[in-house]
Amino acid sequence: MTSAESPSLITGENRLGEVPPASTRRRPKRRRAVAARRHELGTNGAVKPGKASGRPMKRKEYEKELKRLQGELVKVQLWAKHTGARVVVIFEGRDAAGKGGVIKAITERTSPRAFRIAALPAPSEREKSQMYMQRYIAHMPAAGEIVLFDRSWYNRAGVESVMGFCTARQVKRFLQTVPVMESAIMGSGIQLVKFWFEVSQEEQTARFKDRISDPRKVWKLSPMDLESHRRWYDYSRARDAMFRATDSDDSPWHVVRSDDKRRARLNCISRLLKLIPYEDVPREKIKLPKRQKPKGYVEPKYPWRLVPAKY
Repeated sequence: MTSAESPSLITGENRLGEVPPASTRRRPKRRRAVAARRHELGTNGAVKPGKASGRPMKRKEYEKELKRLQGELVKVQLWAKHTGARVVVIFEGRDAAGKGGVIKAITERTSPRAFRIAALPAPSEREKSQMYMQRYIAHMPAAGEIVLFDRSWYNRAGVESVMGFCTARQVKRFLQTVPVMESAIMGSGIQLVKFWFEVSQEEQTARFKDRISDPRKVWKLSPMDLESHRRWYDYSRARDAMFRATDSDDSPWHVVRSDDKRRARLNCISRLLKLIPYEDVPREKIKLPKRQKPKGYVEPKYPWRLVPAKY
């Protein structure tokens, strides 16, 4: 199959806009695994909810399973330190899709020195003059580190493309070169995992309204978020182009349905654990040592500036 015949995620069209006869729309074996992983897309540009959006998960059930998964993440942390493994995990998706929530769940019980978050702000004027990938490469992991990118170099294929922060030529160039760049990252021994969080139109609207009314969440609502709500279909087209160019057997996108936040977090962490080839590292049995003798020490009568016991 030539590049011009590569099927669209939505319609099955090739890149020339033609729909080949059903009898000729056969994928080579190397692409069948990728196609099987892709979720069917609805007519509104969102991943169909399917079985993943069943009954809401109860908090007790969620917390029990999250506790178990977080215990496994600690094993990953110890394994990475022991073996010197390096892992990069990318979290991309629509605004309000739940990326921050899963990153918080992953890092809640792990060391920030092992599970490091890279959430880069808008580029400075100096960074704008650099090679595009330069500021991202600086955050690649050293031995024993797992770096979680809360948005990544795929900003170029998403918000920068839709909002006109870069040219169409720059987007095209990025989509052509990013597979090569990712191949180089993996070739250096770094494991690369890519997650895409997909939320429905209705749920995204509900979450944005919640951010507007909840004073604890108002900081999470930016002008870019509002534009992403208005430009739903522009972002759908940008996502589709990105998947066509960067979803491969070597560097696949793992799509997380995220209308149910709790299930999305558990599904994402569970998948991440299956993708990382960690093992339970043997550890010495820990014994709490006895306290030393006071040897004449007496607590001083110091006027401590105590915090008022308001609660």
